[in-house]
Order: sequence, then C-alpha cells, then structure tokens
Amino acid sequence: MTEQRPAPVGYDDTPFIPGSRYRVHDGTRPQPRIVTPGTASTPESPGRPPSDAVVLFDGSDLSRWAARNGQPATWKVEHGYMEVAPKTGDIMTREELGDCQLHLEWMAPAEVKGNSQGRGNSGVFLMNRYEIQVLDCYNNPTYADGTTAAVYGEHPPLVNACRPPGEWQTYDIVWLAPRFEGERLVSPAYITMLHNGVLVHHHRDVLGPTGHRNVIPYTPHPSKGPLRLQDHGNPVRFRNIWYRPLDVEE
Repeated sequence: MTEQRPAPVGYDDTPFIPGSRYRVHDGTRPQPRIVTPGTASTPESPGRPPSDAVVLFDGSDLSRWAARNGQPATWKVEHGYMEVAPKTGDIMTREELGDCQLHLEWMAPAEVKGNSQGRGNSGVFLMNRYEIQVLDCYNNPTYADGTTAAVYGEHPPLVNACRPPGEWQTYDIVWLAPRFEGERLVSPAYITMLHNGVLVHHHRDVLGPTGHRNVIPYTPHPSKGPLRLQDHGNPVRFRNIWYRPLDVEE
C-alpha cells in the first residue's frame, strides 16, 4: 500500500501581502482558533451560546448583575428569563465590556398598553453610556431616532424588524468602543447590529453618550464599562445574554 503524504499546508515562494509579514497562502501563518458555534433560539427556549462566550444571564439568577448603587439586582427571575421590576431601577453587569459581540433576547409585554414611548420601553446601554432602544414598535409609530433598535437620539435603524408583542426578539451587536488619546477623541464608537436577523446598523458611528432631548459630546472614559438594562416602567423580559470579547487590532 502506498503511504499517503500529507498535503502541503501553504507556500513559501509567494509575494508578501501588503502591510503584512506573511506571504500569500503562507504556511506559517497561525491558524484561527476553533470555536464551537452556538444554536438558534426557539420561542420555547433560548439557544446555546458559542463555546468562547461569556454568559451574563443564563436564566437562573442575577449573580452577575447589580443595581446602580452596587446592591444586588432585584428584578424578577422565573421560567428562564428576567423581567424588569418597575420602579426598582436599572441593573448592570458586574463585569465590564469593551469591544465585543453581544447577544441578547427580549420580549415586550403581550398585553398592549400605551403608545409611542410608553409601550414596552427599556434600553440596552453599552459601556453604561450608549443606548440601543428597546421598545414595542409593532404597529406603534414614534420618533424615528427613538424607535426599536435605534441608537437612541442619534440614528434610526435601517428598517423596523419588530415582531409582535409577546414574542421573543433578538439583538446581535458588534460593538467597537471609542478610542481616546488623553483628552482627544481618536475614533468614535461604531456599531453593527442585527435585529431579529435583519441588519439595522452597519458600522454606524455613534455620536456620543446617550441623552434625552439633547446632544452630549464625547469625554474621555475607560476602554470598558458595564452593560446596563433600563427600568423604564414597563415589565420587559430578557433572556440568553452573552458576549464575546473582540481583539479587533490582532
């Protein structure tokens, strides 16, 4: 029997890639690390995160979360989800996130009450400063930069991809934190985002921290910050929250 020789992995006689120390098809270039993909969620149950994800909420408890004063979070946890406990205040992760891929799922109350900003309102604050709107905008018009999946007060989503209230919705976010050198802004934050699998922001520049009826300029801050979920007085539910830190300058 003829012995099988291993196939060549690459080449050492090709030109160098511009700006790189590696050649085209370089056999010595490091292989990407292996990540086991997750699974898709269903209406009945959340999916499984990728193997390298940091799970912030798995449906069992709020041990990774705190109130804004540092005390334990008091939102309700049952049946695999957390629910905003109105008038108890926002909650935030004890862990701090910078550049990341973030996944979360949320549900507006099935019983429709209110309109415009008063229906199924909450928010996802990246680095405790930059809000992605959570709102029931299924047949519920409001101002465009405050609709579901908007970068609140700045950028409307490309489309309205809302499911009806009482159904689980997904946010998948790629977040690049702003860069500062001393007091100078070198690069703003950027967001790419899918709402229910539909692209709603593509490498969109974030203009500054979130305000209400105003514009707030950037001021220097740390490269990481907590993820905050908003208590806006509506019993919005969340489940299956995880993130993957990104080293985009690798």
